Amino acid sequence: MPSGLVALALGGFGIGLTEFLIAGLLPQVASSFTVSEAAAGWLISGYALSVAVGAIALTAATARLPRKQVLLGLVALFVVGNLLSAIAPNYPVMLLGRIVAALCHGSFFGIGSLVARSLVAPEKKSQAVAIMFAGLTVANVLGVPFGALVGERWGWRAAFWAVTAIGVLALAGIAALVPAWAGRVRPATATDPAPGRSATGAGGTNPVLPRSATSTGGADPLPSRSATGTGGAAFDPAPLQPAAEAGEPDPAPPSGLRAQVRAFRSWQVWLTLTATALSYGGMFGAFSYIAYTFTEVSGFAPADVAWLLMVYGVGLVVGNLVGGRAADRDRDRALVLALAGLTLTLALFGLLAGSATASVVLVFVMGVTGFASVPGMITRVTDYAHGAALAASANVSASNVGNALGAWLGGLAITAGLGYTSPLYVGAGIALLATVVMVIAARQARSPQVADRAPTP
Repeated sequence: MPSGLVALALGGFGIGLTEFLIAGLLPQVASSFTVSEAAAGWLISGYALSVAVGAIALTAATARLPRKQVLLGLVALFVVGNLLSAIAPNYPVMLLGRIVAALCHGSFFGIGSLVARSLVAPEKKSQAVAIMFAGLTVANVLGVPFGALVGERWGWRAAFWAVTAIGVLALAGIAALVPAWAGRVRPATATDPAPGRSATGAGGTNPVLPRSATSTGGADPLPSRSATGTGGAAFDPAPLQPAAEAGEPDPAPPSGLRAQVRAFRSWQVWLTLTATALSYGGMFGAFSYIAYTFTEVSGFAPADVAWLLMVYGVGLVVGNLVGGRAADRDRDRALVLALAGLTLTLALFGLLAGSATASVVLVFVMGVTGFASVPGMITRVTDYAHGAALAASANVSASNVGNALGAWLGGLAITAGLGYTSPLYVGAGIALLATVVMVIAARQARSPQVADRAPTP
């Protein structure tokens, strides 16, 4: 494993801790600044809004800069934000620190995923992205208990000092271990696998989604500009792949805001972003209210919720790593199966939530299936976007939109008096929509006639 991936994972771990640890520190922070619980809650919601804005704005603003330099700048911003939180003399400065730290979140994972995949051979690109995201998933497991433990023993400021130190280590690691050329890509050739298929897949046959009759011989089945005629009716969807050999510098990716925006002419980019938003919406439609399901339906005590959430977090870690490996074998098939698995898991959870044993098993499987699609979605959107960093960051923004949508719809179900299992069924319905969108995207990708037409103006 390239050492640069370890540095990226450490950065992801620090950013994940910053996002999650505040939940365990909120009462202390509110008391320290003498603000209400509702006001303190803006330290969470303000962070989320800043992630959504920063993902697009910072990626667009840095489109022409080398990606290693951008990552270093983003991590430096992360350090400054957490330092502000650690030394904040009042609540407004604390909130400012949270907003500054959050600005780098989406761009780090968007640009970082492109850097990660460039460090390995093409057939391992999803696994490389999964390793980077492993830092985030581990932080999901440890974030809340870490914040609560450190805050209880040394005060809430100590937790932010610790995260600041992790940011400094990540900054040094990226500077020393990530090569200057990382993130550059080359155009796909006829010997490259088509998007969603591994170069090492046996036989190349997809048992879920049929191959196009024209995709034999290893050629990319997607249409090129010459195949569709002049006039710009279709956007050339041939993806940009990472270097064939890790450590090989390649031509620069699309640069400049106009070139980055052109990537969004691809239908496949939009379908993938939609599937991402819906998949997160399904998972968070259920997860946002899972504590109520545990205590009001499954019969657990409130004190049990912490370890149950850790079980879910372990599932995220497993799903991330398994999903990355599966996506490198046959990406579109892996994505369809992951989303279908999430749909089935949430529906079963709703039916069996009254059983404590079933709830423990299913919350773990929910974590596995919920995050198994993440590495594949990221490499898919960046393939069809020709390696455009803006599309990778848009994928992060899409996930945040999905989070908000799912939580809102799940809350509506509870408000309507449908009970504390209703968010699970709402999540299953949203995940089913994600599965349908992914099947449509995968089938179109196999058809040379409609694989990736530009949206009609």
